[in-house]
Amino acid sequence: MDPEQVDEFVMGYLKKKGFNSAAKQLQEALHHNNNNGGSSSSFNSTDYHNDPELTKLIRSFSQSENDPTRYRNGYSNLRSWAYNSLDLYKHELLRVMYPVFIHCYMDLVGKGHTQEARAFFNSFRKDHEMVHLRDLQKLEGVLVPSHLEEMEFARSLRQSKVNIKICQYSYDLLLQYLHRTESTLMLGIINEHINFQVYSGQPNSSSDDIDAVTIVGSFQETADHVNQKEIQWGLLEDSLEDRLEKTGSLLSDSEKGQGESKDGDMDDNSKKRSTEIGKQGSSLKKLKKDKAGNATAKVARQETSTVSPAPRVKPELALPVMSTDVEESILEDLRNRVQLSSVAMPSVSFYTFVNTHNGLNCASISHDGSLVAGGFSDSSIKVWDMAKIGQAGSGALQGESDTNDQNVGPNGRRNYTLLLGHSGPVYSATFSPPGDFVLSSSADTTIRLWSTQLNANLVCYKGHNYPVWDVQFSPFGHYFASCSHDRTARIWSMDRVQPLRIMAGHLSDVDCVQWHPNCNYIATGSSDKTVRLWDVQTGECVRIFIGHRSMVLSLAMSPDGRYMASGDEDGTIMMWDLSTARCITPLMGHNSCVWSLSYSGEGSLLASGSADCTVKLWDVTSSTKLTKAEEKNGNSNRLRSLRTFPTKSTPVHALRFSRRNLLFAAGAISKPTS
Repeated sequence: MDPEQVDEFVMGYLKKKGFNSAAKQLQEALHHNNNNGGSSSSFNSTDYHNDPELTKLIRSFSQSENDPTRYRNGYSNLRSWAYNSLDLYKHELLRVMYPVFIHCYMDLVGKGHTQEARAFFNSFRKDHEMVHLRDLQKLEGVLVPSHLEEMEFARSLRQSKVNIKICQYSYDLLLQYLHRTESTLMLGIINEHINFQVYSGQPNSSSDDIDAVTIVGSFQETADHVNQKEIQWGLLEDSLEDRLEKTGSLLSDSEKGQGESKDGDMDDNSKKRSTEIGKQGSSLKKLKKDKAGNATAKVARQETSTVSPAPRVKPELALPVMSTDVEESILEDLRNRVQLSSVAMPSVSFYTFVNTHNGLNCASISHDGSLVAGGFSDSSIKVWDMAKIGQAGSGALQGESDTNDQNVGPNGRRNYTLLLGHSGPVYSATFSPPGDFVLSSSADTTIRLWSTQLNANLVCYKGHNYPVWDVQFSPFGHYFASCSHDRTARIWSMDRVQPLRIMAGHLSDVDCVQWHPNCNYIATGSSDKTVRLWDVQTGECVRIFIGHRSMVLSLAMSPDGRYMASGDEDGTIMMWDLSTARCITPLMGHNSCVWSLSYSGEGSLLASGSADCTVKLWDVTSSTKLTKAEEKNGNSNRLRSLRTFPTKSTPVHALRFSRRNLLFAAGAISKPTS
């Protein structure tokens, strides 16, 4: 084919595709090169619609461009090559497969090859179900090209890029394969949708780096912009802890040992505290301290002295006035709080629900451990007083089986308080700091306030449009926060039936909510795999934490307000620095959902409760003491698990460290799977 014919074919192709301006510019350029203008007349005289050779050439281009089998063959060959690579590089090369898979599928859908897209999706989805099951379930609903624009999840994937950490050797191997096999389609997808962060040296192990695969793009840019905002993470001025520090009222370890022996006497004077638990906790703690001796006290003092004090901030909310009796009770607990560390472990009291028939959805423990509440699928809430159970001689918390003889006390009454009012399953319950109120949220879209003294419903709060997954009292009471399937979180006060603030921004369900210790912020965890921090005064998002690979189910704030822990559906716990929005360290150990997290009173330990029927204790202090070499290398496995408390067959629904650092846990016993 001579050059003139090539020019004619190109001109014909441009005109047939409708690129009239490009064809006009090409024609002018050729006319300029040919002073006699002969080429221009040849273009005008060419019948490019009926030219058989031109039609054949254009058809071959179009067929190769739109052939759906190219995606299957290209992905299948890349997959086989990655799985057959050396084990040293395989796990890094396999990181590339998931983004290539989802973009191959969306490209097929976008070009209208629906049947081929479904066949491709079903053929290779098993490779990614273990890590990305929820994303695949959402992606499965993308069936026609219009869904790529209408569905927020698909649109965000198309507009974002994936950051993948990979060593230089793995990167060179991948490029060598793509060029050798001339896999232009796979190369184009990788070039358009993946950013490689190449580092020198040997590849890291597959579980070393939680940031090995992260999504970037417009959402990441938004998060980076939000995370530049300044936040005040310190404690409130003139708080009870602040008063104790200023007056020097915190007892030494030896004085605490003497104070622990008096726990039983103090419990007699408190109507809301379980006498037996106090005595048992005291004896266990004293025995533990006797074994540890002076070495324990020395280590505890060293660990706490290295932590800089938290700054003091002013409250943004009008906080309620605390009664003198409640204030004195809290101060007494704080004075006698046991100092915990990696060598001084807490005593643990576990409350087990029996005969629930899989009906227990949530559990909550009061701040002193004297009251336990359970929310059930039959829309009921049941509250147990531990002191009364101890007097009755029964240590079991009965569930739905009200006709059981064990469920009735000596005087013929139930040993729990039954609260009825919701019209749907109860998903969350929480006690006010003094323990005089209980909040509950339900599938009926409402939140109800109950009095533990009157055993009656006081207020019904309506505002959410869908089931309310979680509700939490603020550290000072009066205010509370809720989150829902409607993708919002809301701030309420007890004396108003309408919300004070609505926090909107999550892309999916908001599953859990937690207050910051200074009450100026709330944190929310979502099914969109992110955690957000919100300013309660303005209602705006001030931090976005990205790193989880599944829905976030639990949150906890450190007592000084500096750090936050979040647990997800896969069993991963991540510890975040609020000021920088960076993950300090991931905690790997649970193999199922992390339903509850709680920091110890001084913040040195983190407790986690999981659906894998274990309670784990983590050393928080060691994670904040990083050497310069560790910070430079980015070592992510710094937080060590101190101890694991397994249950026989009881998933852990709730955890709480009391003010005296006794750890309480609760869960419903389940039949072990055969």
